[in-house]
Amino acid sequence: MQRRPRRNRKSSVIRSMVEETKLSVSNLIFPLFIIEGSQQKIEVSSMPGIYRYSSDLVLGEIESCLKLGINTFAPFPAIEDAKKDKYASQSHNPEGLYLKAIDQIKKEFPECCLMTDVAMDPYSSDGHDGIVENGEILNDETLEVLGKMALAQAQAGSDIIGPSDMMDGRVGFIRNVLDENGFTNVSIMSYTAKYASAFYGPFRDALDSAPKSGDKKTYQMDPANQREALIEADLDVEEGADFLMVKPALAYLDVIKLLKENYDLPIAAYNVSGEYAMVKAAAEKGWLDGEKTMLESLLSIKRAGADIILTYFAKEFAEISK
Repeated sequence: MQRRPRRNRKSSVIRSMVEETKLSVSNLIFPLFIIEGSQQKIEVSSMPGIYRYSSDLVLGEIESCLKLGINTFAPFPAIEDAKKDKYASQSHNPEGLYLKAIDQIKKEFPECCLMTDVAMDPYSSDGHDGIVENGEILNDETLEVLGKMALAQAQAGSDIIGPSDMMDGRVGFIRNVLDENGFTNVSIMSYTAKYASAFYGPFRDALDSAPKSGDKKTYQMDPANQREALIEADLDVEEGADFLMVKPALAYLDVIKLLKENYDLPIAAYNVSGEYAMVKAAAEKGWLDGEKTMLESLLSIKRAGADIILTYFAKEFAEISK
C-alpha cells in the first residue's frame, strides 16, 4: 500500500482539521511605546505602522485593541534625556511618565493585563541595564534599583513584572521584594534567554535607549550559546519566575524548543523590533507578501514551543483574524 499524505491536504476543511499548531490572538502580547506630552502620536520611522503615544492617546489604542481581542499589553517608556541619570531614579518616581501611565491604563481598563518592563536602560544616562562604574556593569548594586522599580510598578497596577536586564539574581530579588510588600499575586515573566542581538535596533531608536558607550555583551547572552540558556532557566525557576522568555524569537527557535522541552512553566518569545522591521521593509519593496510572511513567522514561533508571543504584529494579526 502506498501512503499518500496529500489526502490530508486536499481541502481547506481537512487541512484545518489536522492542523498541528493553532495560533490565537489570546497567545499574543502587544508592546506599546509611551512618550511625554499630550495628543502625541508619532510613527517609529524604522517600524512602519508602530507609533509612540502620549499617555492620553495610548488609551484609545488600547481600547481599539481590546475590541479586537488583544487583552495583554507591554508598555515601554521613552524618557526625555534631561530626566535620565546614572541611577535611573525616574524608574521608581510615582510622578514619572511610566508609572503614571500604568496607573491610568489600569484605572481606565481594569480588565486588561499589563506586563511592565524592569530595566534601567530607558532611564539611564549611560543607556545600560545596570549601574556603570569605570566601564563595568555593577550587578548587585543594580538589583536594589530593579527592586524599587518592580515594587513601584506593582503599586501602580502591573499584573506581570518583566525583568529584561539580565542581571544575575534579579528574579529572586524582585520576588522577595514583591512578596515582602504584599504583592504575592504579581507574576514575573523573566527574560530568561535574552541574547546580545543585532535585532534590537529599531526598539532602541523608538526609546532612544542605546548604550552611550560599549555594548551589552557582558550581561546579555552570546548568540553562539544554547546550553547556557538552560543554566539561566534553572536559576529563574529556582528564584520564582512564573514564565520563561526567549528574546529574540525567529533567530532562536531552537532555544524556544529547548526550554519548552525542559520546563513545565509557560514559555514566551519576543518577536522583536528588527524581526518586524525586516518583514515590513521587504513588503514595502514588494519582495515579500507581508501578511503571509507575518503569519508564517508567528506560526513558526508557536510551533517551536512558545505559549506566548510578544509581537508588534499583534494588532495586524488580530485584524485579519476577525
